[in-house]
Amino acid sequence: MLKSFSLQEKSWIMYDWANSAYSVIISSVILPLFYKSITTGEGIAPNLADSYWGYATSAATLAIAVSAPLLGTVGDFPKWKMRLFKSFFLLGAVATAALSFTDDWRWLLALYMLTTIGFSGANIFYDAFLVDVATEERMDRVSTYGFAMGYIGGSTIPFVLSILLIMFGERIGIPRTTAVKISFLFTAFWWIAFTIPMLRNVKQRYFVPASDHIIHDSFARLYQTLHQIRSHKKMFLFLIAYFFYIDGLNTIIHMAAVFGDSIGIVSDMLMIAVLVIPILSFPFTILYGKLAKRFGSKKMILVGIIIYLFACLLAFRMTTAVEFWILATLVATSQGGIQALSRSYFAKLVPKEHSNEYFGFYNILGKFAAIMGPALYALTSQLTGDSRNGLASISLLFIIGGVLMMRTEEN
Repeated sequence: MLKSFSLQEKSWIMYDWANSAYSVIISSVILPLFYKSITTGEGIAPNLADSYWGYATSAATLAIAVSAPLLGTVGDFPKWKMRLFKSFFLLGAVATAALSFTDDWRWLLALYMLTTIGFSGANIFYDAFLVDVATEERMDRVSTYGFAMGYIGGSTIPFVLSILLIMFGERIGIPRTTAVKISFLFTAFWWIAFTIPMLRNVKQRYFVPASDHIIHDSFARLYQTLHQIRSHKKMFLFLIAYFFYIDGLNTIIHMAAVFGDSIGIVSDMLMIAVLVIPILSFPFTILYGKLAKRFGSKKMILVGIIIYLFACLLAFRMTTAVEFWILATLVATSQGGIQALSRSYFAKLVPKEHSNEYFGFYNILGKFAAIMGPALYALTSQLTGDSRNGLASISLLFIIGGVLMMRTEEN
């Protein structure tokens, strides 16, 4: 499948395979359900538990968001892109392993926040490495294959093994809680093992001249970059649109499991349903890449936004497991495509030697957006007493993002 890719492209793609295990097991399914089982046992109301999870997600993303532009600027200096990538990756992997050693919901939230910071921080530099490993003509293809490989491998294999252990572990003497904790350790191991090709083979090709005053010079360049972004109409409009629609997408990813639990979908059914998402996402993500070559990235991003908007409206009246399966299928058709094409669409716009700097702003918008979405979901759920209203409120983000995306220039 990857024979047509260079060694650097393959190694870069493999990091999507590596960190996708974290995305599904820690961010989306098993940790949220484990957290909900503990909060339920302590008598915390479901909508309040959802709110605490949403607030924790918002707080963690705020921490990385405020530092993303400066981190991105520092990463443009020689060798710093890989140093910072490695530091955040290790923070995320170690904190993930540490989740296995506590049953306290407060500690789970604290460690979850650290894993979010590590995962999100590493992705700033991972995304920026796209300009180092692929030409503009190959960026859509490399980016979509990255997400696709993450879904079919990183999301599926460790998730299936974890589900089997959780559902049937008691038959071989492994209690369900222990099986959940083993899945956290396995996720950390998977993340570390398949990041090794990235660490060994991917090199920073584009950078700004070295400096003896990295921090001072980085602050000085931040203002210049912000001014350049504002004067680049296409880039500026895209980033604002991205701020809204990626907020909606990330909120659905982070809150799907706790939402399903709150409306009465049993945990085993949730895990099986969520397994369908990466399996279906694999071919659809590659399809998005192929269709983008024919119709353009912008049109395919808009298609994804419309599908997500429909999914939000469907969630408003969701009451059965069948409807949850329909929602999961809708999400699967566009989840990878819209993220992959957004990444490559932006990578084509930025100066290569300043890629980290620009991707710092790209990521700060994504992270600040990830603060607003979960907070909007949490606040709406808490005020109305119904998690359906919380998810339905996210449709507003897709509407705003889609309208702004339509205003960006085609070429």
